[in-house]
Amino acid sequence: MAGAVAAAGSVEQFQKLLQRPDRSLVVVHFWAPWAPQCAQMNEVMAALAREHSQVTFVQLEAEAVPEVSEKYGISSVPTFLFFKNSQNVDRLDGAHAPELTRKVQRHAVGTAGTAGTAGPGGAAPAQEQLHARLRGLINAAPCMLFMKGSPKEPRCGFSRQIVEILQKHGVAFSSFDIFSDEEVRQGLKSFSNWPTYPQLYVRGELIGGLDIVKELEASGELDTICPKGQKLEDRLKSLINKAPVMLFMKGNKQMAKCGFSKQIIEIMNNTGVDYETFDILEDEEVRQGLKSFSNWPTYPQLYVKGELVGGLDIVKELKESGELLPVLKGEN
Repeated sequence: MAGAVAAAGSVEQFQKLLQRPDRSLVVVHFWAPWAPQCAQMNEVMAALAREHSQVTFVQLEAEAVPEVSEKYGISSVPTFLFFKNSQNVDRLDGAHAPELTRKVQRHAVGTAGTAGTAGPGGAAPAQEQLHARLRGLINAAPCMLFMKGSPKEPRCGFSRQIVEILQKHGVAFSSFDIFSDEEVRQGLKSFSNWPTYPQLYVRGELIGGLDIVKELEASGELDTICPKGQKLEDRLKSLINKAPVMLFMKGNKQMAKCGFSKQIIEIMNNTGVDYETFDILEDEEVRQGLKSFSNWPTYPQLYVKGELVGGLDIVKELKESGELLPVLKGEN
């Protein structure tokens, strides 16, 4: 296995590959054959496998083993999961070769026989990189909540309560699931000198945890400190009408992240009609809200002049009947 990338074609093969001795690191690439970015990351994986002979690298075709993909919440490719002692310890979504390399190097430390070890002075640059990453996350949105789980699925009572308060007051906030990245989970405690979660930041400054937010709500200060969000219905109407032809999909024109989105992009590109896209994987509020707003439960979704046309099957039918181009041009 050393120096090579293994393939898991079934749940049984996946489970067997996870059972490595001595808490050895296992890196699993959830990929799809239709995604060119996955092919590029497979090459990166092969290079890392040659460098880290004691790390097990695994390719798993996400749509071919849906039981595993669903268990770990794989909604786009490429996605990388990191395991030690059969436990998921880290995650990376997207084709980010430098970040994949950094995560492998970090988690491989302490794995028997691993080539890469930190040299003299290596700890300080690593800490600087972590602090730079934390500052980027804290400033990723005007209001950032670091929590256990997501606003849709909080994974502790404190996180659930703070989400309910923020939503009740119409606060526009983004979130980061600290369970998805152990480095962020531990590093942010020291960086901000705040030992627990959730943690709320506004414009890059720490506000505090649940107790502080409750105090601010009781005093009436919460509404003045936190930025207000546009009502979801108004936001969805604005997005739907952002361009004459709008496609809501997983990924974008350059990089589709599911087979259905890839197919509809190919059809749209062949029409020669200008259109814009919105990546629903980047915004959970839009992803869930648009399903209810338009009474259409799946993606992709195509809109022309603010009106829903439908998904991939509808677009295929319109193409076959010769009606697609007139519909996209607003002639029907």
